[in-house]
Amino acid sequence: MDYQKYLEKVKIIFSGDLSKRNKIYATLSLGWIIFVGYLTWWNGLKSPMLDKSFRWDEWFWFGIVPALSPYLFYLIWKKNE
Repeated sequence: MDYQKYLEKVKIIFSGDLSKRNKIYATLSLGWIIFVGYLTWWNGLKSPMLDKSFRWDEWFWFGIVPALSPYLFYLIWKKNE
């Protein structure tokens, strides 16, 4: 597996040289992660149980996984150049 190719793509993301479409996708994904994190925090505060801690497992499964899965599917199904 050629990790150098993936490292270059990560460098492009953090260098700011993304197209407008890719910036929108990254913003939507990050916004989803933050929104689900807020909802998880809020539901933890309003819970009738005594434990008011942040539910990391809910945030991971309902925030991180749905936000990153389209990128994983893209990497799996993209055509080789």
